[in-house]
Amino acid sequence: MPIIKSAIKRAKQTIKRRERNVGIKRDIKSAVKAFHAKPSAITLSAAHSELDTAVKKGLLKKNTVARRKSQLARVAKEAGVKLSPAKKTAAKATAPKTATKAPAATKTAAKKPATTAAKKPATKKAPAKKPAAKKAA
Repeated sequence: MPIIKSAIKRAKQTIKRRERNVGIKRDIKSAVKAFHAKPSAITLSAAHSELDTAVKKGLLKKNTVARRKSQLARVAKEAGVKLSPAKKTAAKATAPKTATKAPAATKTAAKKPATTAAKKPATKKAPAKKPAAKKAA
């Protein structure tokens, strides 16, 4: 057992991180197994989501996850899984583009009149000050 405070804290942090990492890896394995058992768009999406989470948390490298996702996509294609379009892109495609741009332009024009913008010159921020050096005791 460590004696130094910082070493004790590091040991506690290591235990917490390991539990979190093992949990994420367990989620990945179960999602991939579920996909292999029953290939569908929903299980593929769940497996991809778990892999993306691992990258975001720094548990797996980006290229490793890309390779695994590619392998899953190949299995899905062989199984004849139809991929559903993403929710975000479907929402953007259905919304008319001209209706969303027109109100935004009127709001910005109403907020900033041209006369006030011309009166105020652009000012630069002062550089951040460095903290004072500590005195030796």
